[in-house]
Amino acid sequence: MLSSPALLALDGRGIDGGLYQRIDQWAQQLPASVQHFVAAFSAYGLGLVAVLTLLAWWRARRADSVTLARVLTAPAVVVAAFAADTLLKSVLREPRPCQVLDAGRTLEACPASGDWSLPSNHTVVVFAAAAVLWRADRRLGALGLLLAAAMGVSRVLVGVHYPHDVVLGAVVGLAAGHGLGMLADRAAPLVERAREGRLRRWLTA
Repeated sequence: MLSSPALLALDGRGIDGGLYQRIDQWAQQLPASVQHFVAAFSAYGLGLVAVLTLLAWWRARRADSVTLARVLTAPAVVVAAFAADTLLKSVLREPRPCQVLDAGRTLEACPASGDWSLPSNHTVVVFAAAAVLWRADRRLGALGLLLAAAMGVSRVLVGVHYPHDVVLGAVVGLAAGHGLGMLADRAAPLVERAREGRLRRWLTA
């Protein structure tokens, strides 16, 4: 536990530390099977983003080149959103709540000191992907948003993030996903030409 809050760039305890502790206490009372499921989803749920993106690519092969361009640029948008989030973390430098509060036994091991909390990486990544998918395929985008919301909740339940970490993560992810996703439309001419070349079998149904 850190003992010098005055040295912190941002101390999240005063924002919603009490809410975090109530959620943490509630999570510790969940049945063991539920705890294991939440922890597994929180740790490995990002893989579902890849599944949705692959499904979006498969469906977009039958769509116009603008839609396909939006799907194909999704990985780059997610990487850019993650990079922006990492930079923001290094500026805000907020310690994890499980490092500075008496959180008890968290469902996920508390990260080491220096692994900053705000915003939530997982939340940023999934919301960014969901925003891109929404512009390409409303049904898959809706599933992505549900997945993103569940991921955000799980990051608090496992004890490694404050609620406000998740809220800011959602804002950053949606902003990056929508803003950068709009640039993907400019790649449509490239996709159109690629559909007539060697990549035809991968880009056309």
